[in-house]
Amino acid sequence: MTQIRLALIEDHDLTRVGLRAMFNLQGEVEVVGEAANGPDGLTLLMEAQPDVALVDIDMPGLNGIELTRRFHQWRSENHPEAAPTKVIILTMQDDEAAVLAAFGAGADSYCMKNVSTTHLLEAVRSTYHGNHWIDPSIARIILKHNNEMQANQEATDVELGSRAIAVDEEYTSVIAAAPLTSRELDVLKLIVDGCTNAEIAARCYITVGTVKTHVRNILNKLCAEDRTQAAVRALRGGLVS
Repeated sequence: MTQIRLALIEDHDLTRVGLRAMFNLQGEVEVVGEAANGPDGLTLLMEAQPDVALVDIDMPGLNGIELTRRFHQWRSENHPEAAPTKVIILTMQDDEAAVLAAFGAGADSYCMKNVSTTHLLEAVRSTYHGNHWIDPSIARIILKHNNEMQANQEATDVELGSRAIAVDEEYTSVIAAAPLTSRELDVLKLIVDGCTNAEIAARCYITVGTVKTHVRNILNKLCAEDRTQAAVRALRGGLVS
């Protein structure tokens, strides 16, 4: 099994140590370096050139967004043909400005620090394979931005606009083929809001086991691999506004 070479750039020692310990228990991830501030993190990425970098936003010396921007610029100027290092932003910030700035700087994925170990590993794995992992709690921001971009497109962007419309129609057809029940819609809306199974159970006055059943049915009906993909498809298909 090919190991994913990962760099940890996080200024909180306990968080960084905990992440390293967690990844060391996983045979598919190898932590190849750590940094506790932005400048050291940039140097680490330039020297190690890992497969994936887990980068915090708020760090002394150089924040994670500027670090990402500078690293991608350095990479394009010095090693344009090399396999790219994928960047996952790991943070507690879910405001629109931070999210859009991160992706604008070249981040590949965006993950909240309260994510579960399972979902963090999934984010690393998915990002390594070239996918964008977006935390469900910030999916609305990304889709809102995309919709605004599409609404303001010039005539020269027709091809991109057609592709975006095709994706929307695809999601709509998937949803039409297997409509969700009213309870599943309730659960789906809470998934989009980033609620955990326990929080959904409390809000809907049902057991966690029942929530898991609803989540499984939702994933099957939306042909989604996980909660994040289900949230994106729900928003794209108009199930949740």
